[in-house]
Amino acid sequence: MLSLTGGSTPSIAAKCTIQRGFRVRSVSGFPSFLPKEVEKIKDPFARKLAARIERLPVSFGENCVMSSCVKPLVQSNTSPVVLLHGFDSSCLEWRYTYPLLEEAGLETWAVDILGWGFSDLERLPSCNVASKRDHFFQLWKSYIKKPMILVGPSLGAAVAIDFAVNHPEAVDRLVLIDASVYTEGTGDLASMPKMLAYAGVSLLKSLPLRFYVNFLCFSGISLSTNLDWTNVGRLHCLFPWWEDATVDFMMSGGYNVSAQIEQVKQKTLIIWGEDDQIISSKLGVRLHCELPNAVIRQIPDCGHIPHVEKPSSVAKMIVELVQQDQYKEIQCISQF
Repeated sequence: MLSLTGGSTPSIAAKCTIQRGFRVRSVSGFPSFLPKEVEKIKDPFARKLAARIERLPVSFGENCVMSSCVKPLVQSNTSPVVLLHGFDSSCLEWRYTYPLLEEAGLETWAVDILGWGFSDLERLPSCNVASKRDHFFQLWKSYIKKPMILVGPSLGAAVAIDFAVNHPEAVDRLVLIDASVYTEGTGDLASMPKMLAYAGVSLLKSLPLRFYVNFLCFSGISLSTNLDWTNVGRLHCLFPWWEDATVDFMMSGGYNVSAQIEQVKQKTLIIWGEDDQIISSKLGVRLHCELPNAVIRQIPDCGHIPHVEKPSSVAKMIVELVQQDQYKEIQCISQF
């Protein structure tokens, strides 16, 4: 444990070190930093994953953020699988697929992108694309430390492409799921008056809108399931800094990665739900054509978020990707 002397001001790195380590749990077993509404969630998979969320200190630039993630229970010799999430979401997106990847013996992380999820942003840093990239790189450099299989669903695919192009040393392979990579940033939202931006963001976390979006994303779910999934999906929005962080991102211009797609050098697996009502599967075919080294797999009877709707299919594809490369390594070794 560090001690400070003579009233000196600690460096950013020292501040992060001072905050390390310690996760206080509430009586219900959830980390105490989660919004209390987590206790109302009924989904046992969401509750189990929420109970495992930790905050790790991450220093980037002049900032230190206690950054939320789910750490692996096991470590392996293969590349770790690192799961991002979509726009304005959290690691709880992976509540069904994460345990399947762990059961398969994969070293699996679920990481919250800066500005969303459950990180402590009371002292709010910039949440633009460059800050999100820098924050994630420092988290990888400090904790993951090995080239990873980076998995990005929806807007998380744009995050993954931007990161892989700027930090190729950190990314072994990519998995892009129903990728939102052809939008030109946040468009006109970037230039709207800030008062209107806050009004729009306030609507974004509303129960009716989230409830409706779930019906677009998932077919055939009951009202009670939709309500519970809505509560899971908006849990991170209940932090007092959420609106400021989201407005900051929206007004910064957001992700525009279409020009970066052809620069991706990593082998890429594209996964697409055939019944996606949010992003056309035609864009999945276009992405397959534009990426230099990619294969595409479609999941029938599945919408925009396959890792929630068809977790077994998504886990199987990721595990097969890992196993294919393991088999190739064994073949190479056996030739010597």
